[in-house]
Amino acid sequence: MTQRTFGVIGLAVMGENLALNVESRGFPIAVYNRTAAKTEKFMAERAQGKDVKAAYSLEEFVQALERPRKILVMVKAGKPVDAVIEQLKPLLEPGDMIIDGGNSLYQDTERRTKDLEATGLGFVGMGVSGGEEGALNGPSLMPGGTESAYQDLEPILVKIAAQVDDGPCVTYIGPGGAGHYVKMAHNGIEYGDMQLIAEAYDVLKNALGLDHKQLHEVFAEWNTTDELNSFLIEITADIFKYIDPETNLPLVEMILDAAGQKGTGRWTVVSSLELGVSIPTIYAAVNARVMSSFKDQRVAAAKEITGPVGKYDGDVKAFITKVRDALYCSKMCSYAQGMALLSRASEEFNYNLNLSEVARIWKGGCIIRAGFLDKIKNAFNQNPQLPNLLLAPEFKQTILDRQDGWREVLAVSNKLGIPVPAFSASLDYFDSYRRDRLPQNLTQAQRDYFGAHTYERLDKPRGEFFHTDWMGLSSQG
Repeated sequence: MTQRTFGVIGLAVMGENLALNVESRGFPIAVYNRTAAKTEKFMAERAQGKDVKAAYSLEEFVQALERPRKILVMVKAGKPVDAVIEQLKPLLEPGDMIIDGGNSLYQDTERRTKDLEATGLGFVGMGVSGGEEGALNGPSLMPGGTESAYQDLEPILVKIAAQVDDGPCVTYIGPGGAGHYVKMAHNGIEYGDMQLIAEAYDVLKNALGLDHKQLHEVFAEWNTTDELNSFLIEITADIFKYIDPETNLPLVEMILDAAGQKGTGRWTVVSSLELGVSIPTIYAAVNARVMSSFKDQRVAAAKEITGPVGKYDGDVKAFITKVRDALYCSKMCSYAQGMALLSRASEEFNYNLNLSEVARIWKGGCIIRAGFLDKIKNAFNQNPQLPNLLLAPEFKQTILDRQDGWREVLAVSNKLGIPVPAFSASLDYFDSYRRDRLPQNLTQAQRDYFGAHTYERLDKPRGEFFHTDWMGLSSQG
């Protein structure tokens, strides 16, 4: 049998599907899994008649690959990735390359890139988005790390990536951990998107009293609009149609309201705090999942703590439009935060990110794929130094035109006791960003009063600091 063009280690669902994707594009592959039974099952059930070589040891696996070897590692992030790399290193030769396609922390990818490049090996930390279906039929790929390794991989990656009107959903992201950083930020934006949609659902259901059929109709109609057409809106509309065969009720209403998370949203928040970038919508989305986990406490509290009740008593159809506007305006703020974080990380870590390209490769394959991303791509294409998406002409005008409805949705939600933390965080972000003065002048005075931290003055040059002896006030108010 001829040597294989590409190898995959790890045959969980994503690994299997990516392997089959590569093979389907005309590249013979070798596969290996630590548990031989898993390899045997894959070969018997999914690889029949395909150009796949099964290996049952890492030595056999490496020998089956043509040079320079291209090896995709699809194992659990963290120590398992390091373990596989350490096992592979003695078997590889200079010029061979390892690709980590899992959701690794970007700092781990930075370390691995340096370690492997020092031995003459290439390392690519590649974010992969699209779930099982995307992995099989075309994901969004975010490869970073050794640029020469990416160039050798590019003929394969452009074939297996999702294809959109302006090319395959893959590009070289940047050095070191750039690929995994962009994937982390993608997932943070995804958290924000999902929470905003959940809040829109909560308002439509509990303020307006819409049933599952009406909810399906609303989200299906929103998915036909330029601003909200997206994978997440599409699947939300589908979810409301599904009837639970056991209870004959909408299945979504039978699902426990305690959301899980795998860590990438939390990593995004931590990184934003370290870099000093404001991402309140994403933070609110992470916090909402944390709050949801206190299910037992919430059930007990609901029996003791009361709040407002009732329904919206105005024009329902008009209010649905306002909820749509609130969702879109909040979504713009969430993406503005995510792109601002990427911009700051690019400066801090010398990633040299092309934000227009990042938006472009998210247009297909990935979970946040949406028509809206074309507008983001164009905004950064027209002005690569754009400090914030809210300043792009189209986005700025859209929010200015729709902010009244956005504000009314929050007011009604607050009046009815419906929590909308991500909607609120988005509006607060917008209002904070648009104001030339915020109350942190008082904060600075307080810091100087109790800790002599000093402050700057409006009537003096920036960078000139002052301290006042507040206890010995010479001027009394």
